[in-house]
Amino acid sequence: MTDTTHAGQGQAPEDILVHTEAGITTITFNRLDKKNSITRAMYAALADAFDAAAQDASVRVVVLQGDVAIFSAGNDIGDFLQQTPSTQDSPVFRFLRGIATFPKPVVAAVCGPAVGIGTTLLFHCDLVYAGDNAAFSMPFVNLGLCPEAASSLLVPRMFGYHRAAEALLLGEPFMAEAALEVGLVNRVVPPTECNMVAQTQARKLAAKPLSSLIETKRLMKHGQQAEVLERIAQEGESFGRMLVQPAAKEAFSAFMAKRRPDFSAT
Repeated sequence: MTDTTHAGQGQAPEDILVHTEAGITTITFNRLDKKNSITRAMYAALADAFDAAAQDASVRVVVLQGDVAIFSAGNDIGDFLQQTPSTQDSPVFRFLRGIATFPKPVVAAVCGPAVGIGTTLLFHCDLVYAGDNAAFSMPFVNLGLCPEAASSLLVPRMFGYHRAAEALLLGEPFMAEAALEVGLVNRVVPPTECNMVAQTQARKLAAKPLSSLIETKRLMKHGQQAEVLERIAQEGESFGRMLVQPAAKEAFSAFMAKRRPDFSAT
């Protein structure tokens, strides 16, 4: 089966591309003029794509990829401030639950910056390949906010507490080799080869029995899924509360004005 679609709702559906062939659904961030920053419509498209891939018995693997120069700059701040997620049914939470509970293998190819959710979504992938130009960051504190996508749970488990604290409290970028060292990525390759490597690994997975892939993933994640979903909800509540507090207002105001934020009064 081959299916190429421009997936999405509302404006600019071409910002998320979905292509299914030979048992592999490839989802591509395709908003290069905005550094692949993610809008509400894009989250809806991502959620729909994962739901469709879960339901389609012919799909065995999902691949997430961006461009050779950038994976994703995270949330589109302007769109985010205009359409702040208000309920657990918001597109961003639909996407997070979808990728966190997706029963089949998910492979990611990451080149260039992966900011905020561009990094945290990777903790829900099964295989991650990075270009040697990849730069990961989770700058939530710098925006007056808190972690999301269950990263407050999953980052300490993967990195160890002190490395997690450095990544989440300072919010500074770390490069591909550091991500390899802490186990976030499986392999570092030249950026021009990254998507091809991810597709090669996906083809290997697609050739294996789907029932075995699903059961092996279920067993590896046994006992964790409920905890992850609960943490996503907890983080979402904290995130929403902090959005209207002075620190976040100052951070976003500074971002829009292209100035350094002043948190001395917060």
